[in-house]
Amino acid sequence: MKQSAPLPTPASQQRLALLIEAEAMQLGEFLALLEREEGMLVNGDTDALLGIAKIKNERYRELQRLHDERARLLGGMGHSVSDASIRSICTGLPRVLARWDEVLELARSARARNEINGKLILERMAHNQAALSVLLAAADQAPLYDADGHTRTVGGGRILGSA
Repeated sequence: MKQSAPLPTPASQQRLALLIEAEAMQLGEFLALLEREEGMLVNGDTDALLGIAKIKNERYRELQRLHDERARLLGGMGHSVSDASIRSICTGLPRVLARWDEVLELARSARARNEINGKLILERMAHNQAALSVLLAAADQAPLYDADGHTRTVGGGRILGSA
């Protein structure tokens, strides 16, 4: 027979509500950063991406810390880390549940925006690689013009050090 988790105390409900609120705020800021990053990628402002990446990493670490703290709180209350557990603990707290729904939606939006940005980065890298390949090929086989105006490639002469 499976034991049910103990009823949450008002203090544990309040702590969970505060964690959900903090997570919603952090996710909102993280999503705003992802939107800025997308704009930079679309506009080709790659120099500013390094600064955004640093801030994104800091926000991600804070989100992970909040998630871990929520997981510890739920575990200490005898609950699994799940949507169902949060809904069970927050029964009768409609504002907290509404904020939790917002957290879930923000997380989905952030995941989708991050995937888009990853694709934009891959496209930009492929474009840069193609441009670099063209430049390297051109540098390796630079066409020269002879006295009659015809192109000829470099390298038709002797190898250095040979007679």
